[in-house]
Amino acid sequence: MSTATDLETAGSALAGADLGDSTHQPYHYGYRPLVEPDWTRFAAWQGVTTAEWESVQWQRSHCVKNLKQLRAVLGDAVDEEFFSDLERDQQQRATMSMLMPPQMVNTMVPHLAPDAAGFTDALYADPIRRYMLPVFSDRRTDWPSHPHATRDSLHEHDMWVAEGLTHRYPTKVLAEILPTCPQYCGHCTRMDLVGNSTPVIDKLKFTLKPVDRLDSMHEYLRRTPSVRDVVVSGGDVANMPWARVEDFVAKLLEIENIRDIRLATKALMGLPQHWLQDDVRAGMERLATTARARGVNIAIHTHVNHVNSLTPLVARASHAMLETGIRDVRNQGVLLEGVNADAHDLLDLCFGLLDGASITPYYFYMCDMIPFSEHWRTSVDKAQRLQHAIMGYLPGFATPRIVCDVPYVGKRWVHQLSEYDRERGVSYWTKNYRTSIEAGDPEALTRTYEYHDPIHTLPESGQRWWAEHAASDVDAAERAARASRETSESQKD
Repeated sequence: MSTATDLETAGSALAGADLGDSTHQPYHYGYRPLVEPDWTRFAAWQGVTTAEWESVQWQRSHCVKNLKQLRAVLGDAVDEEFFSDLERDQQQRATMSMLMPPQMVNTMVPHLAPDAAGFTDALYADPIRRYMLPVFSDRRTDWPSHPHATRDSLHEHDMWVAEGLTHRYPTKVLAEILPTCPQYCGHCTRMDLVGNSTPVIDKLKFTLKPVDRLDSMHEYLRRTPSVRDVVVSGGDVANMPWARVEDFVAKLLEIENIRDIRLATKALMGLPQHWLQDDVRAGMERLATTARARGVNIAIHTHVNHVNSLTPLVARASHAMLETGIRDVRNQGVLLEGVNADAHDLLDLCFGLLDGASITPYYFYMCDMIPFSEHWRTSVDKAQRLQHAIMGYLPGFATPRIVCDVPYVGKRWVHQLSEYDRERGVSYWTKNYRTSIEAGDPEALTRTYEYHDPIHTLPESGQRWWAEHAASDVDAAERAARASRETSESQKD
């Protein structure tokens, strides 16, 4: 037990000490100005002017969409092994097709030219490359997919109340207004619908005409006064002509019960040039002005996974949006091994967002259980430890919550689980609301719902159990889920 004298001695020893000094703290904060990497280090872009680089038209027309275009940018100095590795992944594992604007390519290995010694090794290790351009050797060979992985792991499609409109939470909906993005992330949770088909995933397609699909969303919201919050997403709203985005949001503002609107766009980081266009800025100002007059909040949610993605152009785009009068720009990253699943990396990113771009760190989602994602996913236990490790450094309003998006449930803080079988890596979660598919399910609020850790993170006994029981466990889970849906449907009828 500490005595008063002990405490006085300790206080005297620490008097005048710099508690931010790296010798005293696990993490050392230091302000780091954002830098735009030199794009002329790539031979293909040596003649590109600043005006061209900052043109959204130039960026879109020079996106990297295939191996041939990537080779043209990276050049012959990159080892052939890397391109073969990437091609194999595109053919056998990738759930998203290749698409990267030059802005994103330029943030990979930002301090080296492709002909510099060690560039290929640095490219393999690069955090942006690891989730935007996954290669076959990144993936797990023991369990490349979890036995419970599914193409629509969150069952958003099951909860459509109109085509593309997911009603999962009592007061909130997700409006997927289009199925494309300016860039495709390898870990995309909506890989079931978003982007082009790949050799391993044949994507679903919307069936209604765009105008009919969006009209049906507005119609549902007009007749459902319990909904107050709309996330406008896709895909990415930056891929829809601005006039159509503005029209969709303006009509939301006419619905009395809608009080919060969030525009989801990774392009604020991946293609900031879009958000710096005069028509987009003027349109956002019109929407923000109308929203304020009606007591509605509009925010932008972006998706930055690593501090290297933050550049002065990203900061300019964020500040331009804040100047229109919207409430906030927030970041929803994804926790990814090899990218940011480290307390220092998360804190570097959060301080970069805050200090450099006035973007509020909001959430880090655990990577969802989609096919071929096991090399990215972390265990709930590690997520809990990371949440603990980042506490106390950031302002409370900007300390992100690490959340698990539990199938059939939704977002849950990682410490909210009700039970945890650490040997088999199964966490059990409860919920306090029904989704749109559970209106007639009497057990929806009393049963527990499962989330599964990556099998390679389990103790040997747990890995052995999965090797012996994986198929039967999945069959049982599918039967239970099917029975629940059938019960709900029959009671609604």
